[in-house]
Amino acid sequence: VGKSTLLLEAGAMVAADGPVLYITGEESAAQVRLRADRIGGVSENLYLAAETDLGAIVSHVECVQPRLLIIDSVQTIAAVDVDGVPGGVTQVREVAAALTAVAKERAMATILVGHVTKDGSVAGPRTLEHIVDVVLHFEGDRHSRLRMVRAVKNRYGPTDEVGCFDLGEYGMIGLADPSGLFLSRHREPVPGTCVTVTLEGRRPLLAEVQALVCQSALEMPRRVTSGLDASRVGMVLAVLQRRADVKIGKQDVYAATVGGVRLTEPSVDLAVALALASSVANLSVPQGVIAVGEVGLAGEVRNVAGVPRRVAEAERMGFRRAIVPSGSDAASSGGSSGMEVVEVEDVREAMQAALRD
Repeated sequence: VGKSTLLLEAGAMVAADGPVLYITGEESAAQVRLRADRIGGVSENLYLAAETDLGAIVSHVECVQPRLLIIDSVQTIAAVDVDGVPGGVTQVREVAAALTAVAKERAMATILVGHVTKDGSVAGPRTLEHIVDVVLHFEGDRHSRLRMVRAVKNRYGPTDEVGCFDLGEYGMIGLADPSGLFLSRHREPVPGTCVTVTLEGRRPLLAEVQALVCQSALEMPRRVTSGLDASRVGMVLAVLQRRADVKIGKQDVYAATVGGVRLTEPSVDLAVALALASSVANLSVPQGVIAVGEVGLAGEVRNVAGVPRRVAEAERMGFRRAIVPSGSDAASSGGSSGMEVVEVEDVREAMQAALRD
């Protein structure tokens, strides 16, 4: 995902003000040096050591006296006086505790890299997350260049900040305004597309939902999703058929996002519903329209958090009409006179508002 690249760049920045010690337990020093050359992360104060023994690492710390210590990764470090293999529960717990004690004794910032399991939790004992002060999750799809850093735990600050980066050939590039990454460019409106605004922490991001409904040649029609929660898409399909008389029947349904972004918020439901209805009716949602809201099983459009903030971001990006749940106060506090805010009670009203042109 690029965690070593990110840490090398961060270490090079900190090294401008003092020594930094980078311990690599997974790669050789030569491999890390090649990466540092490629991304421009070489610095006189950035020291590199390939070690897996805890005692040797402590000796390096005493010699270098770093401002920042980076351990990549904690699952590869072992203490000789502790039973168990590197990466085991006992070893990870003892190594993390020893490094924490050294960091507190020297008032030294320390970053531990920990791998995660398939369900996204940090591998090893849960006490590892309790020992440290901050837990950051570094996420990204291998088919996309976008990377995100999320704060899951932070004793000294908020946990709703998100850092967005573009992983390229020459390292990580911070994205101060990533909203345009998840929108496709159409000369004319295309049926089956709708733009929504999702919240990544406190940061609103515009994203496009695309849907394609076509006649199926199979007994069991396909339901394929990419970047969306398949169960929520299935629920929205059922609501459209039952509450809005959208005739989907035995047709294949494909739903996806643009740019590799994953949208799991319930606020995306309304955009999914409008994209599906647009594809079935072969009518385009006009350009400049965004939709935000959660769809209930009764067909109602429920309110979601941060609607004024989402509407303000859409207006900043040039959108001029927002379809939002009734009672969201977006019209009074979200935008200026340049944004038309349409509040809807259910999916039928939303379809009329979106496809009225």
